[in-house]
Amino acid sequence: MDTIIERIRKNTTWAIIVGILLIIGGIIAMISPVIAGMSVALMVGWLLAIGGVFQVLFAFRAKAGFLAIVLGLLTLAAGVYMILNPGVAIATLVMFMAIYLLLSGISEAIIAFAARPEEGWGWLLFSAITSILLGGLMFTQFPVAGAMAIGILLGLKLLFTGLMMLMIGMKVRKVTKRVEAA
Repeated sequence: MDTIIERIRKNTTWAIIVGILLIIGGIIAMISPVIAGMSVALMVGWLLAIGGVFQVLFAFRAKAGFLAIVLGLLTLAAGVYMILNPGVAIATLVMFMAIYLLLSGISEAIIAFAARPEEGWGWLLFSAITSILLGGLMFTQFPVAGAMAIGILLGLKLLFTGLMMLMIGMKVRKVTKRVEAA
C-alpha cells in the first residue's frame, strides 16, 4: 500500500509533466499566434456544432420536448456560424477570454493567499497577477485584439500556468525528499 509520501511524489511528477506540456503549448501558441487564435475559434465552433447535433438527437430520443430541440438547434447554429465566420467568433472569444482571464486570476489570487506562507505560494500569486493583467489588456484592446491577441495571450497564460505547476511540483518534490531523509 502506498504511503502518503508516495502518493504526493506521484502527484508531483504529474504536476511537473503537465507544467512542462503547458509551457511547450504556450511557446507554440506564441510562435504562431494567428494560427493559435484561429484554431481556438474554429475548435469552439466545432465543439458547439457537434454538441448541438447530439443535443437534438438526445431531445428526439428522450422525447424531451420542443424547447430541448430548439436549444440543440441554437447550439448547432452558433457552432456553424462560428465555423463559417471565424472573424466574428474571434471577436466574441476575445471578450470571453478577457472575462475568463480576469476570473481565473481572481481565483488564483484567492488560492495563493490561502496557501500563504507555504513554499510556492508566490508562484500562484504571480500566475494570478499575470492572468488579471492579460484579461485587462484584452478588455482595453477590444475590438482591435483579434486572432493574434488570443494566440499570444493564450500562449502566455499556458506558459505562466505551466511555470506555476512546474515550480510547485518541484517544491513539493523537494519537501517530500526532505521528509524522507528525516
